Amino acid sequence: MSDSEFAFELRVCQWAERAWPPDGDRDNPVLVARQLGTKRRRWDTIVVECDRAGLRRRAAFGRQRLDSDLRHVLGHAPAEWAYYRDALPDPGYPWRYVREAIHTAADRGVLDRRKRGNRIEIRRKYAYPDWIERIVAIENKPDLDASAASRLAPQLERDVALGLADEVWVATERTDERVEPILLEDLPAAAGVLTVDPSTVEADVAWYPQSLAVSEPGTRIEERPDDDLSAARFEYVDPEWKVEKRRSIAERAYERGWRAYAESLRPDCRHFQLRTEGDSVVPYCEAKERVPTPSTCRAACRDCEPEPPTWRTGGWPIDGGPGAGIRRLLDDQRRRHRPGLDDEAE
Repeated sequence: MSDSEFAFELRVCQWAERAWPPDGDRDNPVLVARQLGTKRRRWDTIVVECDRAGLRRRAAFGRQRLDSDLRHVLGHAPAEWAYYRDALPDPGYPWRYVREAIHTAADRGVLDRRKRGNRIEIRRKYAYPDWIERIVAIENKPDLDASAASRLAPQLERDVALGLADEVWVATERTDERVEPILLEDLPAAAGVLTVDPSTVEADVAWYPQSLAVSEPGTRIEERPDDDLSAARFEYVDPEWKVEKRRSIAERAYERGWRAYAESLRPDCRHFQLRTEGDSVVPYCEAKERVPTPSTCRAACRDCEPEPPTWRTGGWPIDGGPGAGIRRLLDDQRRRHRPGLDDEAE
């Protein structure tokens, strides 16, 4: 049994990074991230299947995400010097935000900028690649009892109707019963089911999902009444909105990855450790003897003991203390899955 839903989530991310897709050989690299989505919906695990050459070209823009304003500038920047308002299409919002994006891109070193008289001219430095192949959303529910299933079903129905992700899955803890209990729940048939063994970090497909129509208009379900008399409230979303949101999700996944959990935990606590599981590592609290969670691993924790100052004066490999060394290790592991990303690209 997993220590917590957070611990289960980390193991699902670890498995996906190593073994996705679940039923075949990997043709293209994947990026795995956690707790990403839109303002209305956040998924536990995101798997971005990438074009291999495009992913390497994406590294020229650095490890930080490119928001929609930056992508608007970088995607339309001309090959030769031009006044920015002549070179870029009307953004549909005030031009001052475009100028801010131009200065941000130039400061990052991914756009050429110069001023001639009172005019700002720009020139493309790199072409922004089409690096996203597919996006897969996974909802993690290790202990899916009847009440959890009743709450999860409407969320999955909304995901399927919107069609923002290419596939939607539910990952639950394996029970080894003849029929997994999750298959008896009233979940959308279009959602796939993964059964995961946390002890071995292995997963099996219990139900295959349908591929969703990401290039077609989607339906956003605003309200679904409990009775059969009231009408549901919904609205349509156009494919262009979905394309933009998918790029935003992929860019955030590129920046964060799933090992960003160190930002919400306390690796500078003397009880915090990283333990090896297969070819990856997971956090561990020696005081609580379990995987910590963001809600328990905080300054108010009674067991929290900051590293002694003398620990932070040591040399390699723990320059700055074990906590700093843990952050560097997780960052190095994250960088390995972003080919072409080097120090100069930051």
